[in-house]
Amino acid sequence: MMKNVVVFGATGHLGTHIAVHLRSLGYNVFAVGHRKDDNGFFAERGMSYHSVDIANAEHFSVLPQNDIYAVVHFAGALPASMKGYNANLYVSSIIQGTLNVLEYTRKVGADRIVFPQSLFDISYLFGSKVPIPADSLRKAPLEGDHAMYVIAKNAAVDMINHYYETYGIKRFILRLSRVYMYDPNPYTYTDGIKTLVSDRFLIYKAMAGEDIEIWGDPHRLLETCCVKDFLQIVEKSLTASVDGGIYNIGSGGSTLDQRIRDIVDVFNPADKKSNIIYRPEKKNSTQFVLDIRKTVDELGYIPRYTWREYLLDFKKEMEEQPFAKLWGYEKDFR
Repeated sequence: MMKNVVVFGATGHLGTHIAVHLRSLGYNVFAVGHRKDDNGFFAERGMSYHSVDIANAEHFSVLPQNDIYAVVHFAGALPASMKGYNANLYVSSIIQGTLNVLEYTRKVGADRIVFPQSLFDISYLFGSKVPIPADSLRKAPLEGDHAMYVIAKNAAVDMINHYYETYGIKRFILRLSRVYMYDPNPYTYTDGIKTLVSDRFLIYKAMAGEDIEIWGDPHRLLETCCVKDFLQIVEKSLTASVDGGIYNIGSGGSTLDQRIRDIVDVFNPADKKSNIIYRPEKKNSTQFVLDIRKTVDELGYIPRYTWREYLLDFKKEMEEQPFAKLWGYEKDFR
């Protein structure tokens, strides 16, 4: 018998990947998103789609009310997609929304919940090559565009732990470094201002065979996690025999120099090679790497994708556009 799983945030980039992956494993997936229409994307893949505003408890009545094995909660406002700044969206979608999702999880008798935590709850430990443990003290930055977001995320994690202690709902809280995947939208928002994603900028330069600069120390270590490794962790969170906790999502990292060299190798046209120019006098990248031992030991996670393998996967999806019906094409975001 197929187990029923509800995926909140299923029209988001991680949520879509999660829903499609879990369906491929044989789960009966109920895809839930804020969008009114999914353009038929989920029905084509054997899933039902439900439009729900998680900040409104009344909306949950459209969802199944029993026989749910797990809830995967990836809904909520993100700094990377917020034009300008509206802290109320973090409070309503992450704090109130998570409380509503938890109440739904409790009422339907689900065994467990999977939730993404912000990497910036440990940003005070950035700057070193020493791996940061999963159970490090959670602290929100008090300045910058991520402050209220992380405050809200920390509150959500506290509520999830409360529901674990009170109702026994297992919790798998995944601290996300950036999960790398192809996205037709090459833009993000920094301090509310639209800007081109840094690695997409480098990929575009490599595709044109243009020179690429490496700023600062080329041996800075940056955490890397391909979406397919991330999906492995979500998959294992649904089958793990432990009660859960906080788990770091990563693979051990790669140096800035290696990243640039692989981008050039994968995306350069055959007749035009990019020159790599070192600019050590420029600003350094912020380095960090996550300690994934707990994820390995408790969930059985085995990192499989290198940075180069991720780039090859990215290039393949850029050509095939598997999620275009839901997300659109690059031309739609210019």
